[in-house]
Amino acid sequence: MTRTVLITGAGGNIGGKLRAHFAELGWTLRLLDIDPRGDTAIRQADLAQWDESWVRQFAGVDAVIHLAGDPRAHASWASVQRLNIDLTANVYAAAVQQRARRVVFASSNWVMAGHRPAGRPLTTDMEPYPINPYGVSKLVGERMGLSAHERHGVSVICFRIGYLQRGDNRPGPHMGWSRWGQAMWLSNRDLCQAMERAVLADGVGFAVLNLMSDNPGMRWDIETTKRVIGYAPQDGVAPVLAEGMEQNERDADALRLMSERLDALLRERHW
Repeated sequence: MTRTVLITGAGGNIGGKLRAHFAELGWTLRLLDIDPRGDTAIRQADLAQWDESWVRQFAGVDAVIHLAGDPRAHASWASVQRLNIDLTANVYAAAVQQRARRVVFASSNWVMAGHRPAGRPLTTDMEPYPINPYGVSKLVGERMGLSAHERHGVSVICFRIGYLQRGDNRPGPHMGWSRWGQAMWLSNRDLCQAMERAVLADGVGFAVLNLMSDNPGMRWDIETTKRVIGYAPQDGVAPVLAEGMEQNERDADALRLMSERLDALLRERHW
């Protein structure tokens, strides 16, 4: 069954992979990016600046896959305010105005990064714990999606996406994120299948879902993702720890606990 899908950030890593997959399905694509990189199929649009010329592209689409924004974990507050918060607010508003059926929002594992030392399963009904401006901006994007659904009836699926590299995206210690990063690896074909299912799934009003491959021993819950949209991951790899990675894990846990103690002290002293 054919679909019409609009992709924001279509010139990026995820956008390129989805374009190829959806084209194989015969779907009609509308592609937006602030930098088309010479690709004539992509319409140039600064989505952080409201403009009816790009807003009209949202009319009549089955789904908006919202990837645009600053993807850097170390992005500044100034950057995420404009590119991840203001821009995302515009995308939801355009989807509502033009009556798009569904918005699929690319959220991030960084919404839960503060739970890294805890050791317990990571479900999407746990309290969020972002530790940087990027993670906060993605949490704000999720809550905007809930508001758009509750106030305007738009179907919204937010994916807390794992570790997805450019190109062939091979897993392994070269990823440089020790056990934490490798355990949230997401293969290219699992990404594409999940996004396809997010466009096609019936009966979803609002959902926040983890999106990783089926990696043995990982803490991320993907059973909910399987149940809600019919996700059926084909890939999964156990972490391989190179020399020094175990110490990196211990250092990261120690720093996180130190930060939590400092936060508690500041709250106690009302600073």
